[in-house]
Amino acid sequence: MSKTILKFEYEKETKNSVRYKEVPEEGAAPVMGTLYVQKWFVGGTKNLEITIEKKD
Repeated sequence: MSKTILKFEYEKETKNSVRYKEVPEEGAAPVMGTLYVQKWFVGGTKNLEITIEKKD
């Protein structure tokens, strides 16, 4: 199993969600790219961290 923590920063608001763009480690390619999260969950949060775990 391998865990990766991805960092996202606020990009813009849409009708019911907030769009975040991934901030990859220097020299690395983005894993997810763009993330949409519902407004009711994030409120005014400007930065998110998502943990992804691969289970082989």
